[in-house]
Amino acid sequence: MKKLLLICLTAAVMMAPLAAYARPVRVFVGPGFGWGYSPYWGAYPYPYGYYGYAPATGAVKFDTKVKDAEVYINGAYAGTVGKLKTMNLRPGRYDIEVRASGQTAFDKKVYVAAGKTLHLNPDLRVQPEAQP
Repeated sequence: MKKLLLICLTAAVMMAPLAAYARPVRVFVGPGFGWGYSPYWGAYPYPYGYYGYAPATGAVKFDTKVKDAEVYINGAYAGTVGKLKTMNLRPGRYDIEVRASGQTAFDKKVYVAAGKTLHLNPDLRVQPEAQP
């Protein structure tokens, strides 16, 4: 009995991240149980179709040659561009800033949509030195 309980608990813990990665989305199929004729057409009170799954996160991809630039999301350090490359974020608004030493900073407010990839091209130029 203990083995069975331990196996079920382990399976539930391992499947929790998978469930968080998908959310139900209504996909229209047609009347009845699928394509074509169904003898039960219109017999059920719920709408036609079935529920599939779509990703619950959106992606932000950085396209820049400066791989050691630091990435900040809403003011918090997230990592370097070389390590992150593509980040999966929950849908919503974010203030993304990319900084590199000796270069101009890139700051942009973006909206991440579920299932979409947002490509950012930070233009990190060498910062001109102030002349005395």
